[in-house]
Amino acid sequence: MRPVEAAQWLRRNSERSLMDAAEEDLARRYLGRGGPAVRRRPAALFWRRVFVPVYRALPWGIRHTALRAMPGSHRRRWG
Repeated sequence: MRPVEAAQWLRRNSERSLMDAAEEDLARRYLGRGGPAVRRRPAALFWRRVFVPVYRALPWGIRHTALRAMPGSHRRRWG
């Protein structure tokens, strides 16, 4: 897998996991119950139970540095 493909895979999985967690948090806050059904595959559990809490605990500076280090379109300079 090329670095750009790996970065795209990481981005897809992390975005989906963070979105699922946000939806669950909002449903718990405003509806008083859990959100949409959560995927229960082992990989999905890793993203939800390990990645999301670690990502949320990191200060913005560290997150920003990691995002800037990844290859992909988000690093383009717009003129």
